[in-house]
Amino acid sequence: MFAVMKTGGKQYKVQAGDRLRVEKLAAEAGETVQFNDILMLGGETATVGAPLVSGAAVQALVVDQVKGEKLIHFVKRRRKHSSKRKKGHRQQLTLIEVTEVLEKGAEKSGVKAAMGAGSAVSTEAPAKKAAPKKAAKAEPAEDAPKPKKAKAAKAEAPATAPAAAGGDDLKALSGVGPALEKKLHAAGVTTFAQIAAWSDADVAEMDEKLSFKGRIEREGWIEQAKKLAEG
Repeated sequence: MFAVMKTGGKQYKVQAGDRLRVEKLAAEAGETVQFNDILMLGGETATVGAPLVSGAAVQALVVDQVKGEKLIHFVKRRRKHSSKRKKGHRQQLTLIEVTEVLEKGAEKSGVKAAMGAGSAVSTEAPAKKAAPKKAAKAEPAEDAPKPKKAKAAKAEAPATAPAAAGGDDLKALSGVGPALEKKLHAAGVTTFAQIAAWSDADVAEMDEKLSFKGRIEREGWIEQAKKLAEG
């Protein structure tokens, strides 16, 4: 009887007494391992798995842990900045000798299942941790008064600032806008009569104080203020 088994991503046709090298197994020399992925059994009658043959197995004795032939991997790039790389590799393999082909009773044999070296630690998936439950939000009692949201008082700035109490609208002067009018109010100038009474010393002081840079004389504020004050 022969069997077609799968291990390490490859398929092998084996029968009792065969020696072959397979991908490295997590087993020591002298141990008996069992291959449970049987795709086909052959003999007087052939049994083909769908995809595996239920209850069938192949048992083998681990002879030794060996290495395959050395393979050379060489890469060369023929360019202006040429480069080349050379690497050697020897595949880790396990030498086994097939001792028995089981048609039935694989689950009762008690022999260690053949596993790859990378999966020797555990075949069971770790238990998933339960996600912490979120604390339920305490619902307010029906009789409890609902807190009122305080409305933020929005201070609406007037489109144009009113003239100072008892003062004139200084924006009537040439070149005077809301910002400049505020500066004049801050300096104590609120009426046309004050500007009309300015002396040369007052003009120089105001030029320096508010950085007018000759604007008073250039715009003719004193003459304008006299006419506006007369009405």
